[in-house]
Amino acid sequence: MGASQQAGPTAALDGPVAAPGYPGQSVRAPAVSALRLSAFRSLRARTVPLDPVTVLTGPSGSGKSTVLEAYEALARLGQGGLLEEVFGHRATTPGRPSPYVPHTAQADRQGRRGFRLGCSVTGPAGPLHFDVAVQAEPELRVVGERLSRPAGETLVATALLDPARRSVTATRQVAGVSRALRTPFPDDRLTLPLLPLRVAGNTAEDRALLAAVEQVVVALRSVFGCDPVPARMRGPVAARDGRLGGDCGNLAAVLRRTHAECATRHAALLAMVREGCAGPVTQLRSETAGSGDSAMVRGVLERGVSAPATPLEWLGEGELRFLALALVLVTGPGVLSVQTVDEVPAAQQALTVLADGLDRALDARQTAELLALAGRMARRGHVRLLATGPSGGVLAREAARTEGLALVDLGR
Repeated sequence: MGASQQAGPTAALDGPVAAPGYPGQSVRAPAVSALRLSAFRSLRARTVPLDPVTVLTGPSGSGKSTVLEAYEALARLGQGGLLEEVFGHRATTPGRPSPYVPHTAQADRQGRRGFRLGCSVTGPAGPLHFDVAVQAEPELRVVGERLSRPAGETLVATALLDPARRSVTATRQVAGVSRALRTPFPDDRLTLPLLPLRVAGNTAEDRALLAAVEQVVVALRSVFGCDPVPARMRGPVAARDGRLGGDCGNLAAVLRRTHAECATRHAALLAMVREGCAGPVTQLRSETAGSGDSAMVRGVLERGVSAPATPLEWLGEGELRFLALALVLVTGPGVLSVQTVDEVPAAQQALTVLADGLDRALDARQTAELLALAGRMARRGHVRLLATGPSGGVLAREAARTEGLALVDLGR
């Protein structure tokens, strides 16, 4: 990749926007700066630092996918998801051990076992830690949460005081004194997203607590798990389906939308496609058949006046995955199926894209282009990337020359 390419096909999108994790920024959007997996699956007492672009490496079984799974689980819980929705689907048979509990964990006298995970979050309210303990056996329950500052000050905590009741008690610090909130909270979901409904915000301490809660909730909700499945991207899709799903199966409909709504971003995407797809590409467009609710759309690459167009279904798996991942990084949350916080301005939210096996079916050049794109978009402050990939090679080269890109080897 030469100097002109290093400037990037998305140069028109670059600008002086504050980015979490970059020096000299004025306002930071809330962002998860580390995952703390004290006891989750095979990982114990493990802290994983997260830069604006982080690629997890290591041998098979080192826990790369587990880290992404933990992040996505925290995100779903931060969105208000039930424990059963997030974790119960993996406990296929009643009485069988939970896959989320470390296999060496011993049960207590009541036969209870569980797991613990948490994160560190940076943002306008300062650095924060959030941790949650979950009882997985014999039934799923939240047994404790803690929102604190790195120095040790606890802002709010919950505890399961009476195992016979399906509720937890929340306490907070007021003028240095621990006070319990009078109404209990359910034990089948996180208390944290429910706190704004229970804290009035009339005092300075109330407002400081709510600012801290909002920072963590915004950071957790701003997540998009992306695993493009080429087989689902090949056929025509409903034209009305204009928000990209995690498997990118409705890619053609989203291309139709981006082409119509944002010429600048579509041009940046076209420039990326020219870098990552074989042969000349003059245009990236969609074709619509039918009308109304029955309209169907397919994606097409124009090859120039002297060559026939190429339907997207004719592309190889690597080209389709490259196109989908480039679209996600270029467009951001505006066209992605994510649950952001509507009351917080988009400029104050940083979307984190989770990509397990970023380089799957890609060649080294395509992987390098995507990492360079992720670095450029991260500098704008609206997109972060957490991905998994193999050690060495193209990753090491890109980490050496891309600001904000870090490799974390879980095999060490």
